[in-house]
Amino acid sequence: MSGQSTSVENGVLSARRHRSVSPVAEDLTAKQRWTRRLLPPGILVICLVIPMLGPVIGSYTYWLQILTTVFMWVALASSWNIIGGFTGYVSLGHNVFMAIGGYLSAGIFVYYGVSPFITAIGAGLVCVAVGLVVGLIMLRTDGDAFIIATIALLLIARILFDNWTLLGGSNGLSLPLLSFADPDLIPVPFYYAMLVCAVGAVLLGYWVRHSKFGLGLRAIAEDEVRAEVAGVNTRLLKVAAFGVSGFFTGIVGAMWGYSLSYVRPENFLTITIAAQIVLMAVIGGKGTVLGPIVGAVLIVAFNEAAVSKFGSSELNLAVTGVFLVVALLFFPQGIVGTLRERRRLPRALDWG
Repeated sequence: MSGQSTSVENGVLSARRHRSVSPVAEDLTAKQRWTRRLLPPGILVICLVIPMLGPVIGSYTYWLQILTTVFMWVALASSWNIIGGFTGYVSLGHNVFMAIGGYLSAGIFVYYGVSPFITAIGAGLVCVAVGLVVGLIMLRTDGDAFIIATIALLLIARILFDNWTLLGGSNGLSLPLLSFADPDLIPVPFYYAMLVCAVGAVLLGYWVRHSKFGLGLRAIAEDEVRAEVAGVNTRLLKVAAFGVSGFFTGIVGAMWGYSLSYVRPENFLTITIAAQIVLMAVIGGKGTVLGPIVGAVLIVAFNEAAVSKFGSSELNLAVTGVFLVVALLFFPQGIVGTLRERRRLPRALDWG
């Protein structure tokens, strides 16, 4: 009898639970699923349409440049996130891939007349190859030793390009400008090129985050020794992550150099650029897909607002520094990571 009574009680409780899930709650769940599916394509469509709105947008060229810069940093931070966020290896020399991509495409353009728009993908593939070779050496270290090794890589690359006379040395190379009847149209190809890089880098990050490859990387980030004991080929995965993270970084370097119409070592190979890539991923939430996007948008917007208010001065740098410190105090896991941890991140924005 007691067994039958327990069974009945369980049945009643189960029925109550089923009744408590109202059709409204089910509709909300469906809406959340549809929002998650439609939000990214909707944002992409808006970004694709913006350059066509020149007649109705004030300061058209300015806004195109700002958005192009945002897309560039989104691509760089999302690419870095593969090795620094998912794998847990903080690289302060990732902008070396930018320099390789920029100089390779620029050199081919200057000496052979082939546009960087054509050679950019090849530059990205070369960066992957370089990343695999360099990763085999540098990823024998970890922790602070790896960070120091990446800084050393940055310094070595700076010395190399400063003294490579074929590529102009410290003076760099000047590139022919794009020619359009309307000068306002010159930023448009670069806008779309950087948009493609940003979307590609985010999609790559999403794939890595939700793949078996990404699962292995997260195991390395959590505890590399235990992951290796469990049978994960940690060395292969780390090197692969380092190489893959260079692909869109190299393409961005090719497009960025061409948009400036010249390439010089200081365009790419400074510790400031390296630190900014890392900060964008950390502020947004490293190890998440959305984090680098949020970090890039916020820091570019805040920097632009600070410059317009205080000018390019030390006060601007101080204000930016305060913003970063405050952001990390209130969001220790980054904005996206902390909101997810506190269960305040909208499900439509929880991309992993």
